[in-house]
Amino acid sequence: MVIPMAAIDRTFGLEAIHVVTMQAISGAGYPGVASLDILDNVIPAIDGNGEEKKLETEPLKILGRWASDRFEDASIRISALTHRVNVRDGHLEAVSVKLRTKATALQIEDAMRHFTSPIDELSLPTAPRPVMLLESHAQRPQPRLDRDRGRGMAVVVGPVAPCPVLDFKFRILSHNTIRGAAGAAILNAELLYRKGLIG
Repeated sequence: MVIPMAAIDRTFGLEAIHVVTMQAISGAGYPGVASLDILDNVIPAIDGNGEEKKLETEPLKILGRWASDRFEDASIRISALTHRVNVRDGHLEAVSVKLRTKATALQIEDAMRHFTSPIDELSLPTAPRPVMLLESHAQRPQPRLDRDRGRGMAVVVGPVAPCPVLDFKFRILSHNTIRGAAGAAILNAELLYRKGLIG
């Protein structure tokens, strides 16, 4: 969720986020969720609401900044509801956002398409180019169709639409065991090596 949020916050400012996740069974680790629990079922409140609390606080650190001599969390309000679903890999999130400045859906999509970070300049081997892919079809992204895009490292975003409660809404998909775990660990190692922090 943080990569699209960074693109929006950098360009328009984010005031509030509401997110509902549908998280793959591989995110529960091995041996994971018991098959009789997950078959024909959706399990709410992953880790007894622990996952929801992480989604409400960790992005604030990632999107925060140094101010003078201390670190400040981003001043964004986040409300999260999490669910474990019977999908092998790929976490899907339904997101609604409230902006600090006005924008159109096309401007938000454009900000995502043109998002860059300092990591892009380093041309690291596992870094996807681009990091975000936007879909125009309302029924995308889907885990089975989109989780392996960018070798599993790209974040796929569905079309941005007006939200009658906040400002805009859209869906986000990432491959939890590649982008969220193993691939991200390799990318971190590549970054540390390129920066000369490991030999």
